[in-house]
Amino acid sequence: MIDLTASPFNLDDEGVAWVRDTIDSLTLEEKIGQLFINLNTSFSPEYLDRIVGEYKVGGIRYMGASSTAVQEHIRYAQSKAKIPLLVASNPEMGGFGSIDDGTLVATHLSAGSNPDKSIARDMGRVAGRETAALGCNWAFAPIVDIHYNWRNTVISTRSFGNTPEIVIERAKEYFDGLSESNSVAAMKHFPGDGIDERDQHVVTTYNTLGYDEWTDTFGRVYRELIEHGVQSIMIGHIGAPELSRHFRPGMTDAEVMPATLAPELLQDLLRDELGFNGLILTDASMMVGMTQAMRRRDAVPASIAAGCDMFLFFRDPEEDVRYMLDGYRAGVITEQRLQEALERILGLKATLGLHKTPREQLVPGPEALSVIGSAEHHAIAADIADKTVTLVKDTEGNLPLEVAKHRRIRLYGVSGQADFTGVDPSGYLDIAKEELEAVGFEVHVFKNALQRAAEGEEHVYFHTVMGEEANEQYHEQYDAAIVFANVAGFAQEASIRIKWSTPMAAEIPWYVTEVPTVFVSLFQPNHLIDVPMVKTMIHAHAPSREAIHAAVQKITGKSEFQGTFNDNVWCDTFGTRL
Repeated sequence: MIDLTASPFNLDDEGVAWVRDTIDSLTLEEKIGQLFINLNTSFSPEYLDRIVGEYKVGGIRYMGASSTAVQEHIRYAQSKAKIPLLVASNPEMGGFGSIDDGTLVATHLSAGSNPDKSIARDMGRVAGRETAALGCNWAFAPIVDIHYNWRNTVISTRSFGNTPEIVIERAKEYFDGLSESNSVAAMKHFPGDGIDERDQHVVTTYNTLGYDEWTDTFGRVYRELIEHGVQSIMIGHIGAPELSRHFRPGMTDAEVMPATLAPELLQDLLRDELGFNGLILTDASMMVGMTQAMRRRDAVPASIAAGCDMFLFFRDPEEDVRYMLDGYRAGVITEQRLQEALERILGLKATLGLHKTPREQLVPGPEALSVIGSAEHHAIAADIADKTVTLVKDTEGNLPLEVAKHRRIRLYGVSGQADFTGVDPSGYLDIAKEELEAVGFEVHVFKNALQRAAEGEEHVYFHTVMGEEANEQYHEQYDAAIVFANVAGFAQEASIRIKWSTPMAAEIPWYVTEVPTVFVSLFQPNHLIDVPMVKTMIHAHAPSREAIHAAVQKITGKSEFQGTFNDNVWCDTFGTRL
């Protein structure tokens, strides 16, 4: 039996009774359904009737869409649920990412890039407001990974920083801001990302710290956030060989499992040693970090048996439910383990007050959506951008660029390819041009050979473009060059680096010796590994209007740089500081 009166549930007798009585009233199939969180890939009523009505899932997350569509989708889902649903969102940057029209407030790294810790609280506050307006009640955030390895790009912008201290301070602030909207949090990704340089979306990764060092770093983060009241923890498909061997001496390399399947990490470490009483959920179960460990029919029940309480995302609902039922019937999942998981699932729902909220009030009315993308929230984003746009280096004193001296700007854009989010990776360049023109510059946008060919130009190749671009007239045509880089990428590669359009591409900063050159990163903090030749480097953190506006204001000396950075920007490589 779980102590549901203790933190983080803190239920009264009525809440505890509802949890236990509800579990007793469920069929086995309904109990198994509660273990699953579905990724809703369709908004059709027929789809929800099947997922919520037939499979009786305990929670849902949805794919992005407009706030109006998402809210109505959640309303319908809750109306069909026998037990009120946990409705999750992924508000790592505010409302952005949870709905198409949400506010991009800041990245985690941005929120850690100024001495003002209230930035993280504001980010959490906006995230809570905008997702609660949709009917969400569960945030898969904050991220409490520590970015120790600059080569790790899956959390390079998704970590508050590279020390336990900054992560603890800012994660608590985010949590407090989020909690103002009666949303519960799922911090992630236990046992901690940022040591390995790979991405568990495409391969199992490893936190290789020894027990003592882990305890002093990641363990300290988790212990303090648990004490702070975080209600749930998402488990990464991250193995921890030294931690596993600490609890299971003699374990072979082949026996080391990702944490989602490792009872020594979930029960001995997280439950017993760190004292976590809340809900544990897996990260997305189709990630190769989990699927490479064992057959899915075995992994589905093994994750619950290991100590996870909820399983994130079906691959196929009929198959996965069958695998879970088979695991229970075969004794892989014991009756006690199932009961504990259900008590925590329903306990979290009771913590939110879902058990005593009238069904028609679980989702706000359409009028609540006015907060999403509101002027107030964009003003918060603008204030954060002003505080966090960071001057990494200006070793030749190129700044400020002045219209009187540098009127003719050659503007370059470096983009990553569109990822699964479908966001236009090149839209930032129009914003940059508009912002530069607004302060009086004459802006000349460079187009590479591929772009020119796509527009119908014939007989254009990278060497012809280089011949046109790189010549002794360059400094007579342009007074300065500015490069904006929006190289994001997510979950599709094990590393993210600049990929130029062609070999010896004309956009590569060969021109740093010709005119003052400013490089502005709109996402990754590690670009100096690829552009060490630039003497002026700025990190603006996001491809938003607010971030680009703030960067231009600081480039032109109209505003002072206030952002800070950590040593990861130098990429532990000779030449990046020059």
